[in-house]
Amino acid sequence: MRHGSDSSGSSGPSGSGVLDHADPRSRENAPLTSAPSGAEHPTALGSPEREPADAPPRSARAKQRGQCPGRLRLPLLCLLLGIGLLGSVVCGVALGPTGIPFGKTVALLHEALRGGVVPAEDAGLYYIVWDVRLPRVLLAAVVGAGLSAVGVATQAMVRNALADPFVLGISSGASVGASAVALYGILGALGLYALSTAAFLGALCATALVYAIARTSNGLAPLRLVLTGTAMSYGFSAVTTLLIFQAPNGNAAKSTMFWLLGSLGGVTWSSLPVATVVVACGLCYLLLSARKLNALAMGDETATTLGVNPARFRRELFVVAAAVTGVLVAVSGAVGFVGLMLPHLARLLVGADHRRVLLLAPLAGAVFLVWTDLLARTVAAPEQLPLGVITAAIGVPCFLLLMHRRGNTLGGH
Repeated sequence: MRHGSDSSGSSGPSGSGVLDHADPRSRENAPLTSAPSGAEHPTALGSPEREPADAPPRSARAKQRGQCPGRLRLPLLCLLLGIGLLGSVVCGVALGPTGIPFGKTVALLHEALRGGVVPAEDAGLYYIVWDVRLPRVLLAAVVGAGLSAVGVATQAMVRNALADPFVLGISSGASVGASAVALYGILGALGLYALSTAAFLGALCATALVYAIARTSNGLAPLRLVLTGTAMSYGFSAVTTLLIFQAPNGNAAKSTMFWLLGSLGGVTWSSLPVATVVVACGLCYLLLSARKLNALAMGDETATTLGVNPARFRRELFVVAAAVTGVLVAVSGAVGFVGLMLPHLARLLVGADHRRVLLLAPLAGAVFLVWTDLLARTVAAPEQLPLGVITAAIGVPCFLLLMHRRGNTLGGH
């Protein structure tokens, strides 16, 4: 299958040197299909399309259409989302079953960060702000950013707009490992890191199994990979259900079932370091590999022409996705729709170039999950709803709206 050979391979020299002549502006608003071709995907790996000499500048044409040029739009959106994330964190800490005034919340956070002394009458509020809510809100931001980044990479890896860690069975495999630790005490010798380690191993085993089954003598076909991952996801979910059904402790089984639907209840400061480091490392790797992701999304043949080894790069992406997803499942359960919806929202705003999408999607995912978690713990207070219920309730109509705005291009031709 050839993708984009006319728009990239023939417009400049082949090989990795082409990666340094990226200019995706000419197609930044191109629709994302289930198997993007070079004509529809950003030309981040080829030369920009030539235009008539008398054509007005791109920025002028963008202003005529009432749009902001992509290179100006991205910094503005990142700045707005960064400010929005800070505001969301403050709101997430202040709001809840026990409401705390925003001024008091900011004052308590300031005292905690500077190591000041909190008055005795504020000791209870300080405990709620610093020890209960702040680590939970920060972890929600980390989980949202990580799932969004993995979703972007997964969709490029299999060239399918509907792919996410759930589709490839990565989340289901991580759930098996985490459930085995929570219900049967496996890897108990690792103590605090037992859950994260088991979830990562489960995700890695699921990834290796899906990869081995989907691989053929002709290589790794994206469609075969998606179908294999979907089938294995159901299989791993069945194993998780069996583990819960056979659990010796009924209360533990009930808690695990609730947690698997997505929950940040009981989060402490000790839950943050591992998840934050893994997500940061994974995001850095993906940002450094953004040009390769552009090439991979254009097709294996085009990627090879541009100096990218598709098979090796997919293996690397599998390991990164397994590590990030496994650790996040260990701390938050299986939170759906974030890795599917937020990448599409980012592409709608800044185009399909992964150098832009990987900057915007994690920020949007962090803001989204902070507010989702706030809804989960306040809508039915004092009871808490699973995160997966809220993300599905928000994600389904939003995703349908995105599909409607993109017309018939999202699902393929």
